Amino acid sequence: MRILHISPAVFGEGGIVGGGERYALELARHMAEEIPTTLVTFGDKNETRQIGHLDVHILGPSWYVRGQRTNPLAASLLSYIRRADVVHCHQRHILASTLASALCRLTGRRVFVSDLGGGGFDLSNYMPTDGWFHGHLHISEYSRKVFGHSGKRWAHVIYGGVDHEKFSPASPETRDGTVVFVGRMMPHKGIDNLIKAMPADMKLEIIGREADPGYYQDLVALAEGKRVVFQRECDDAGLVGAYERALCVVLPSVYKTMYGAETTIPELLGQTLLEGMACGAPAICTDVASMPEVVRDGVTGFVVPPNDPGAIGERIRWLRDHPAEARAMGSAARRHVIENFSWPVVVRRCLSIYGS
Repeated sequence: MRILHISPAVFGEGGIVGGGERYALELARHMAEEIPTTLVTFGDKNETRQIGHLDVHILGPSWYVRGQRTNPLAASLLSYIRRADVVHCHQRHILASTLASALCRLTGRRVFVSDLGGGGFDLSNYMPTDGWFHGHLHISEYSRKVFGHSGKRWAHVIYGGVDHEKFSPASPETRDGTVVFVGRMMPHKGIDNLIKAMPADMKLEIIGREADPGYYQDLVALAEGKRVVFQRECDDAGLVGAYERALCVVLPSVYKTMYGAETTIPELLGQTLLEGMACGAPAICTDVASMPEVVRDGVTGFVVPPNDPGAIGERIRWLRDHPAEARAMGSAARRHVIENFSWPVVVRRCLSIYGS
């Protein structure tokens, strides 16, 4: 069985583009260790890379549908589909995925899709195309529910994975009591509530790109007088180091932002929680979207109400004041990730569904 993964964009000028693209790359990379696997993505010129056992082909020059950079297409994609037995698309509402599903149906290949958010102009905007895929592979139960696929026999949950060898704990002495947030600085991430929650004598490290300049400036104002450090650029080694130092990792996402705007999909999984837990850090998250599927309240960390700085601060102080219990939670968190969210586990779920 030959597997083809299709992702709209993986590599940009600064490296891997974003979380959804990293998801596609990591799943394909680990799958290639078990079965012949190719990852196809798009760019301005043709390029081939080898990452471990994985063949990566960047197709170019790509045509961007209606000028949308997240909606690329290249004629050479068809030849890659013809060489595959199973095709897994990593974006739902783009023309490349819809055309791939149609071609696979016409030629007897199996085709699956994961919706990682985003999209662009597509036939699915005007007609139902869910049935064109043999299966929809969701990264959380919440994703399956919010996209209206609960109870559908062709809708499965595969979750997401972590490279638990790369993301692993250091010695207990490494932990310095820092509270860590990792993610794009956007209002629905609820970072403002975390800053408000922080005790004055504890350090908060916010790692992520400034996606909303106005929100970033508001966060800087909120942080005045507190021990808050903003890291807008951080490589993988720096990220692992932050998790290793952390007292806990916090993801305080909200349905309703500090500006009154509302979103129904603030988190489809909560990848940074998994990364932090793999490094042995307890996790604190809000009772929002998919995150309670990731954190076991009272075992691997805590689940608190959204938009409640008081509740977040109470749990942070508890972890600080109960170091033995915090270490036990961190150990339980790592075991939880290895057993349920490591990439080999996700790969096995996918391969089982592909062949069913």
